[in-house]
Amino acid sequence: MNNEKVYAMSFAKIYPLLVAKAEKKGRTLEEVNEVICWMTGYSTKEIKDAADHSVTYGDFFRNAPALNPNRKLIKGTVCGVRVETIQEPLMQEIRYLDKLVDELAKGKSMDKILRN
Repeated sequence: MNNEKVYAMSFAKIYPLLVAKAEKKGRTLEEVNEVICWMTGYSTKEIKDAADHSVTYGDFFRNAPALNPNRKLIKGTVCGVRVETIQEPLMQEIRYLDKLVDELAKGKSMDKILRN
């Protein structure tokens, strides 16, 4: 799938998939929101609003209020690609979030996930 297709996808479609992935492994909606808030600077209400409206996944990241500088500490692979080597900045942001949700689903502690 090309990047533009991913960017044009609805956040309302992606968000429940992220939540379901975490919940399937015993984590919670609140933990997924905490990870998203940490990474993007959105509040829980703003995340819900984005999910309730027609915000694209690309715009969700483009309009993030305060991307956390510690997100650059996220390392590892998602879909066989090392997130720290992704050249396209917007796709890298998306993959950072994928990696955080993967870590959540794998049972890592919040302290480690949030790079504290």
